[in-house]
Amino acid sequence: MLMMITQVYSSPSSVLSLLTYSSHRVIRASQDQHLHAETLKSHHLSSGSFSSYTSLCSCGRKHFLEAATPTMPFLPICSPNASRSKDVSETFHPQRPDWYKELFALFLSKGMQSYEAEIADYKRKLFHNLTGKAEKVLEIGVGTCPNLKYYASNENIYVFGIDPNHKMEKYACEAAREAGMKPENFRFMQGVGEAIPLDDDSVDAVVATLVLCSVSDVTQTLNEIKRVLKPGGIFVFIEHVAAKDGSFLRNVQNVLDPVQYVVADGCHLTRNTDLYISAAGFDGGTEINNAAIYSFPWIIRPHVYGVAYK
Repeated sequence: MLMMITQVYSSPSSVLSLLTYSSHRVIRASQDQHLHAETLKSHHLSSGSFSSYTSLCSCGRKHFLEAATPTMPFLPICSPNASRSKDVSETFHPQRPDWYKELFALFLSKGMQSYEAEIADYKRKLFHNLTGKAEKVLEIGVGTCPNLKYYASNENIYVFGIDPNHKMEKYACEAAREAGMKPENFRFMQGVGEAIPLDDDSVDAVVATLVLCSVSDVTQTLNEIKRVLKPGGIFVFIEHVAAKDGSFLRNVQNVLDPVQYVVADGCHLTRNTDLYISAAGFDGGTEINNAAIYSFPWIIRPHVYGVAYK
């Protein structure tokens, strides 16, 4: 990411993994070619089965409980085929060497303080929607978990943190500890937004912050979010977006977008994420607000944030 901002995806972890399997669907790969609002097209999920899995946290906290344990709500959502999960991740996300993944994880952990300080008020407002209302939460592109401190104080909350970059796991585990979460209430999983490894209607809320800029297929990811949300569930988001068409900033974004894609792990500067969310068809309605963030490079200044209801 270096001078630019994104949330990350990467390949499955080779570190300690415990895997179980359940039948699901195979998600057909598709490409997102910088779709603009006026050319948004529907992408359809093909049926079948796809695999999902859980992992042991590299910081030593065991996150897998036996199926007979009545207090663990995460089962049965996972799958015992690591190579299958790897194939799914590689289908949807550019692969990077381990040194890149580690550097990117370190940057997100140490280099985002000014951004997080500026956006804190927005996050407090947004995540208030989860307080006391959501017990099972999925956060896609969880990265180093900067959001947990805003909504994970409830001792009954369970969080799935999904990110294909296995180098994020140690930072995510540490953030969960600092947020005061019980060890068994946080699970780092490796996966991508286009093929979420959870059952239908399985979570109360989905969180995405600086994620939809870097998924390969925004429409498919939003369809997956709707699929895993329970009826009445909420999708909470903060995303940087493309500047207004024809503006000087948008012209600069157009020029720098290919560079951003390479250095920021698949991130796009020219994505109209707000229009994708509006067109996603959340039955309960969508609330989208605009913001400008100044503490990071000006090319990602335009932001949107809000809540969508299933």
